[in-house]
Amino acid sequence: MLVEGNNISIRRLQQQDDHLLAKWLSDPDVLAFYQGRDRPLDLVKVHDEFYSQENRIKRCIIEYQCQPIGYLQFYPLDEQERQVFQLEANAVYGMDQFIGEPAFWGKGIGQTFVRMMAAYLINHESAKKVVVDPQQSNLRAIRCYEKCGFVKIKVLADHEWHEGDFRDCWLMEYTV
Repeated sequence: MLVEGNNISIRRLQQQDDHLLAKWLSDPDVLAFYQGRDRPLDLVKVHDEFYSQENRIKRCIIEYQCQPIGYLQFYPLDEQERQVFQLEANAVYGMDQFIGEPAFWGKGIGQTFVRMMAAYLINHESAKKVVVDPQQSNLRAIRCYEKCGFVKIKVLADHEWHEGDFRDCWLMEYTV
């Protein structure tokens, strides 16, 4: 386990989790804000995107009361990513996450695991900043991040290709 507490645990992604990712990433409700409803993933695409990519991205499964409910990844921003975000500091980590089981939405679970992971990155990975970049229209995620101490830094215009169009995102930052 990477992080545990409050009925939540965050563990590394394992090979046998592929069916969970395929289930979650073919659900239109989940895809509305992650990947896009026009880009559902089957097992082959899950393996291509989550199991054969670079090692600097640490991929994890979020469990609530021992039940897998979502996905989280974190990574140190490289020089190119820091330039895109116009961040000068080293030791900046990015996080991306979603709850793949809609029955667990709106229960405060996201706030709990986002806080846990931000604390982990600062205390165990020596992060100075943690950033997220939700789409501006993803109000639920933005409220969650704000409640966790993330601050809107700037709009990233046309930052993410989503469902056939570029979308504006917020760069949000959590600083020690």
